[in-house]
Order: sequence, then structure tokens, then C-alpha cells
Amino acid sequence: MPNFNRTMLSEELRLVTKVAYLYYMQQQKQSDIARQLDISQATVSRILKRAEEEDIVRITVNMPTGVYVQLENELCARYGLKAAIVVHCDDESDEAIFDHIGSAAAYYVETTIGKNEVVGLSSWSSSLLAMVNAMHPLAKPTNAKVVQILGGVGNPSAKIYASHITERFADLVQGEAIYLPAPGVASSVQMHDELMTNAFVREAVALFDHITLALVGIGSIEPSKLLMSSGNVFTAEELTMLQERGAVGDIFLRFFDREGQPVLTPLNDRVVSMQLQQLKQVKRSVGIAGGARKIDAIRGALHGGWINVLITDHVTAYRLMD
Repeated sequence: MPNFNRTMLSEELRLVTKVAYLYYMQQQKQSDIARQLDISQATVSRILKRAEEEDIVRITVNMPTGVYVQLENELCARYGLKAAIVVHCDDESDEAIFDHIGSAAAYYVETTIGKNEVVGLSSWSSSLLAMVNAMHPLAKPTNAKVVQILGGVGNPSAKIYASHITERFADLVQGEAIYLPAPGVASSVQMHDELMTNAFVREAVALFDHITLALVGIGSIEPSKLLMSSGNVFTAEELTMLQERGAVGDIFLRFFDREGQPVLTPLNDRVVSMQLQQLKQVKRSVGIAGGARKIDAIRGALHGGWINVLITDHVTAYRLMD
């Protein structure tokens, strides 16, 4: 039985119980209860709070299987996130994880994207590819600018994916696609500098400081199949050098260590993408990643504060909380 406060006067107890009954059992509005009992709505609100404090009302939320609200809140508290979305995924293969977190990311975008946003998309992300494939067309135009934030030029057989992510996303939100017509990794610093003089490249880069919603994958040192097929990768020797410098992962080919600190090497000067510090200024920077292979990379991104929203699978989320 509830442990009622015996110091509460019987008339006070009766009033608290009556208000709770009308509100919770008969589902009356607070304003209607106030009129019925000739008390103010503010008093009704205080009484309902008192009903919880005195254990007259107990509110419970039954979590459906596969919903991880508590875990999401714990991730937000530990890593200072605005939001976390954790999806259930029994199959820990990369493909299954991409499908599950991609679907969750699609719903997140569909329900939160605002008017006239400047949206930044990584070009060579399997999770973002899964996201756009799962998205539904929005009923009303957003007039968003959808910007590639990592060079989208690569192997012709793979280039279609980079274009598809940007073009399809822009179509779905009824916005405008703005491409970054350069490779993600230039062959030399000189070529990088020449690419930056291109008018179309400069148009995209000029928007990096104005992005309001960034949707990014988080990569491990070992490139994903999609990135590998694009040709926008460093050599095995260069990746070994990055690892020796402490790198555990990257966001749009900007590498960082376990604590999220940027790993700065001459390779950084060849990358055509947004800068990590620019990403940190974005109102919503959403990391969409999961899987055992990426635990250190995701944790590093969280420690660095490079993302403030995380969409991941439940196994990865529990490991991040270890």
C-alpha cells in the first residue's frame, strides 16, 4: 500500500486525492478541475505535484523491448550530448548496423529538419547512404541548402554514391544540392591549393561556416569499403603513420586520437573537407555510426566534442558506457 503522510490533514488528503483522481483517472484538464473545485489552476498543478510526493500517485513508464530511453539519457549525461538515439540491432554485421542506424537517422531528419537550414553531408559514408535510402519525401519544401562537406570526386564506379547521397537528400527535403567537385584527398598539397581556387569548390567551402545541421559518418583507421572503392584513401604507410601518432578515427578524413584531440600531420593539408573546428560550431552535428570496429573512433569523437548528437546501435552504446 502507498505510504501516505499521516501528518497531512484529512481534508487536505481528500482534496489531493480528488484532484489526482479527476486528472489521472478521469483525464480532465487542469483548467476544468480548477473550475469544478473553485481553486486556481496553479493550485491544481501544485496539488498534483504533492500527490506524487506523498506517493498517492505513482507514475511509471513501461519501456517496450528494443527502446533504450534510459541508455540514451546516460550517453547524453556522460558525453554532454544534446541527444542520443539508440536502435536495437541483433545482427552485428556492418551492413545490418548501417540499415538500422540509417533508418533511425532518416526518421530523425524527417522530424527535426527546419526551414532554410544549411545541411552538411559527408560524401563517402555508408551510414549516410543507408539514411537517404530510408528517407521519405517531405510534404513541404524546406528550401535547405545541402552541401557536400567532403570532396565527392573519386573512382568513377563509386562516384555515383557520393552524388546520390547529396542529390537524393536534397530532392527528399525539397532543397538545393551544392557539390564539392574535388577529391577528398588531393595527390599533393600543390594540387589541393589549386583545387581551392576553383569557383565551384569555393562556393561549397564558403558555406562550411554557415552549416546548421551536419550529418557525418565516423570512420576508423581502416577505411570502409565505400571509402576504399572511392579512391579517397591514404596509403597503408600513411595510415600506419597516423596510427603511430595516436589516431583512432576520423570525421570527413580529419583524424583524432582517443581523447578526441586532432592528429595533425602533413596529410591534413591534402584533405578537401570541412575542418573539425568548423564542425564544433554547428548547432546540430550528428554522428551516425556503430559497430565494434568503430568503438574507439566514436568514443574519440565524443570526447573531442566533435558531435553533439549520436545515432548508434545498442551494443555500441553499452560499450561506450563501459
